[in-house]
Amino acid sequence: MSTVTNEQVEARVVEALASFGPDPSQITRDATFEELDIDSLDLVELAQIVEDEYGVVLKGEDMKELKTVGDAVDLIVSRA
Repeated sequence: MSTVTNEQVEARVVEALASFGPDPSQITRDATFEELDIDSLDLVELAQIVEDEYGVVLKGEDMKELKTVGDAVDLIVSRA
């Protein structure tokens, strides 16, 4: 499997989050899921996308630890 870059994962996470409602311009590494109005069901869907695309399994405990978009990107990259 090819190496996954921060940029690739970040672009995919932003794309996925934007599909849940927030404006893509609001989705920065420092943006919190709360600010973006991303709820736990959206995060479950994001986890599914990540698993399908990168083979990275994110459990419920992992998702609870994530506060910002950057946290999610960093976790995915570290496991990919």
